[in-house]
Amino acid sequence: MAVKIAYIFPGQGAQTVGMGKDFYDSEPIAADIFDKANQIVGYDLGKICFEGPDDELNSTVVSQPAIFAASVAILEVLKEKDLISPANVTAGLSLGEYTALYAAGVISFEDGLKLVQKRGQAMQAAADASKGSMVSVIGLEQQAVEKLCSDVAEGQLLTCANFNCPGQIVITGDVDACRRAAKLAEKYGALKAIELKVAGAFHSQMMAPAAEELQKAIEQCNIDQISDIEVIANVDAEYYRTAEQISQGLVRQLTNSVLWQKCMERLLEDGVTKFYEIGPGKVLTGLMRRINRKAKVINISNIAGLGELE
Repeated sequence: MAVKIAYIFPGQGAQTVGMGKDFYDSEPIAADIFDKANQIVGYDLGKICFEGPDDELNSTVVSQPAIFAASVAILEVLKEKDLISPANVTAGLSLGEYTALYAAGVISFEDGLKLVQKRGQAMQAAADASKGSMVSVIGLEQQAVEKLCSDVAEGQLLTCANFNCPGQIVITGDVDACRRAAKLAEKYGALKAIELKVAGAFHSQMMAPAAEELQKAIEQCNIDQISDIEVIANVDAEYYRTAEQISQGLVRQLTNSVLWQKCMERLLEDGVTKFYEIGPGKVLTGLMRRINRKAKVINISNIAGLGELE
């Protein structure tokens, strides 16, 4: 049976101070990516990636372009050294979908980074204009989480944002509703509920103003049709087929749930035999262990990880 390869890319939250520095210091192609990124965003993005401070790197406005640049830098090193098999399909968690589109040859590095920078700015502005939050609910299935949301919403916005893996669903909405849900989740059978340190209610209707801004930015970018490498969409776990679908999917993603578990299950059903998680952190490798323990995932987040590939 032919090996079918997927590249998967992390989203916001994967960032850590120091990410990408080992690649920058030792691999000219990675240094070139970070240097280009600094020019495109208009400030020293690499310095914040490598040195922090934490609060600056963790801000929505900086973390999104930072993760995109770091992930692309690692990907380009892997390709240059011929250390990984070419992908048949790519996927990315929320923000990571932009890296997936870059890896599939659908958007350029410059357009991808500009879009991600605009996305972070627009999401931050939408968050500043509303009072939203997010809560990770551990140990409850979808039906129970949806009941929790409807019971405690009290007329406020409260909905599911991320279906990450079995027993891990993130909810999003008004900050007061999120806090009520966090307090009462264990009464509904959850193991625990953790309020996330995020700027606002991402993947909810509170991000509608950001979606409008992103739509305008996408119209200024060149998005190619899908060719040899397929890309699976967060919003419906279907493959993108046209540039129009991609534009719509990226905009819808800001106000709709991310169906990560369904995306990974779809790729497994469609015969993917090996996954490479490329970029900072090991979040997606951890999620896959919960989705399907038998799936083969290789994580490359630092130079040491290259040794496992040679």
